Amino acid sequence: MRRAAPVVQPARAKPKRPLRIFIAPGLLFLFGLLVALYPLITQLYYATEASEQVTNFKEGRSALAQEAIDERIDLARAYNETLDPKRMSDPYTRRESQGIAEYARMLEVRELIGHVEIPKIRQDLPIYAGTSDEVLNKGVGHLEGTSLPTGGINTHSVLTAHRGLPTARLFTDLDKLELGDIFYVHNIDKVLAYEVDQIIVVEPNEFEHALVVPGQDHVTLLTCTPYMINSHRLLVRGIRVEMVETSPEEGGLPVTPAVLGPVIPLELVIPAALGGVLLIASVITIRRRVKHGKEPRRAA
Repeated sequence: MRRAAPVVQPARAKPKRPLRIFIAPGLLFLFGLLVALYPLITQLYYATEASEQVTNFKEGRSALAQEAIDERIDLARAYNETLDPKRMSDPYTRRESQGIAEYARMLEVRELIGHVEIPKIRQDLPIYAGTSDEVLNKGVGHLEGTSLPTGGINTHSVLTAHRGLPTARLFTDLDKLELGDIFYVHNIDKVLAYEVDQIIVVEPNEFEHALVVPGQDHVTLLTCTPYMINSHRLLVRGIRVEMVETSPEEGGLPVTPAVLGPVIPLELVIPAALGGVLLIASVITIRRRVKHGKEPRRAA
């Protein structure tokens, strides 16, 4: 008798893995990535907004007649001559709050009294009158009681901004400035160049370093320090220098300094890059698992 051929049982296919088991981890990872990228996204958004504000200021300034500009500058200088040092107070501890300050309206163009450009840290920031919370959350404030940023002998203007805001860098990198670095103050009349000649850390109630030095023209950039502790004040003072009509490569200062775009800090780039790599790797892994889970095992 012929033996019956053995019956070959078909190999069992792997049970299909439902796609939904990967959805929750994927969504959780995506949420974490968005949280990590939030500072980067908001700071890039602020950089765009600040650039638009500066552009609006330039457009408004160009629409003014020179006669009107001269009149405004004369009013600002007259204000500077009447300053009383007793009016100065720390912008981060006092309780006073105000919107657009009346004292600086003669310099305002579309709500700005100018902008400050700091090439070393790649910032070009709008300057507003006053140091209210509203002002310091959106840009650089001019400290009341100090000279308006018009330049000229016997003036000392103080410009202040936050460090460490999640939505904008502002003066976060101000501590990277060194003696000899140049920054620029743009007002409705001209561009003023200042060379850093003093960097100090003081108590919040020490104002003598913001006083006018007879015969000199100073601008001080002020922010809180140490970073995220904010117990003291970092003062980076610049003394007025002439604008030289040569390029920076030739060792001079540009007549119209080039506006440098915002730089993305490494502390934001590295987490964003790692998050992107992890997201791509997770997607690839999930697709492979789902694919292999659907394929039946072949018989030998």
